[in-house]
Amino acid sequence: MQDTANGFDTPMLGLSRDQWLTQLEQVADANGHFLPLGKRHWATLMEDKPVLLVTFETIDSIQKRDDTGHPLGWELVRELGWSHLCILSDGDTWFRDPEVIAYFDRLSDDGFFDEFDEVVFYGAGSCGYAAAAFSIVAPDAQVVAVRPQATLSPRLAGWDKRFPRARKIAFDGQYGFAPDMAAASDRCFVIYDPTQAMDAVHAALFARENTVLLPTPHLGAVPEEDLLEMQILYRVLVKAGAGTLSRAAFYKLYRARRAHVPYLNRLLRKVSQKKRPFVTALLCANVARRLKEPRYLRHLNALVQDADQGRLAS
Repeated sequence: MQDTANGFDTPMLGLSRDQWLTQLEQVADANGHFLPLGKRHWATLMEDKPVLLVTFETIDSIQKRDDTGHPLGWELVRELGWSHLCILSDGDTWFRDPEVIAYFDRLSDDGFFDEFDEVVFYGAGSCGYAAAAFSIVAPDAQVVAVRPQATLSPRLAGWDKRFPRARKIAFDGQYGFAPDMAAASDRCFVIYDPTQAMDAVHAALFARENTVLLPTPHLGAVPEEDLLEMQILYRVLVKAGAGTLSRAAFYKLYRARRAHVPYLNRLLRKVSQKKRPFVTALLCANVARRLKEPRYLRHLNALVQDADQGRLAS
């Protein structure tokens, strides 16, 4: 197991980009290696056995998290002694740079992924695309992708107008169409909010025999943040590493949403917009009873008062 004295407990919050990268390099070099991949990507490897977690992350997403400022995999390196390969990007690049592609080619040619009992690929958004796309280098891996894009090739996904800068990125060729690449995995778990139209279409493109679609209605446009706040994302990855992640196992963990106030607030807004006062009252009564949330008690009292005064009649 990795030595936690080698920097894994060092806070990395509040640093500039360059300071953060310097600190990251020091910790990575003490436990494995740190390798620049062109101008906008870096790879850090902390190697142990027997499970390898491969995460794709952006520097911005890491620095925005209000925890330690560490890449996601460090928690599992500390606690479980897993190996961790982190591929970092400066901004949303979808990891299509030639240097990143060449790096995975080298790892594959060297048989690197064959050294592990289990390999788990993880990413969210553009990083979810990369996790699925590059997972083909480790056939029979587990893939956990949160709201991934299948591709942003204008030929195949011209209907997705959210990322105009990505139109200049070449999504054809090697590791190009993520659903086809993830089809070689043992299981590909796609977590997405079906009320987000574009995310739902991309998720549908992943539908294969080995794909497990995990819709999470009202989790919003950035589900990763909520999964972290609910403290279930790491548990999902642990189950993937143990080969025990399933639809039933995920939704058992996902019951944590019943105590997650940001999710409940979105659900309340949605129900209120549909002008269904009885359903809204049931939701408010449930949350007020379980969580003692004042906002929901106030909302329930207002509904009761409106009903008493006949203002809810349709």
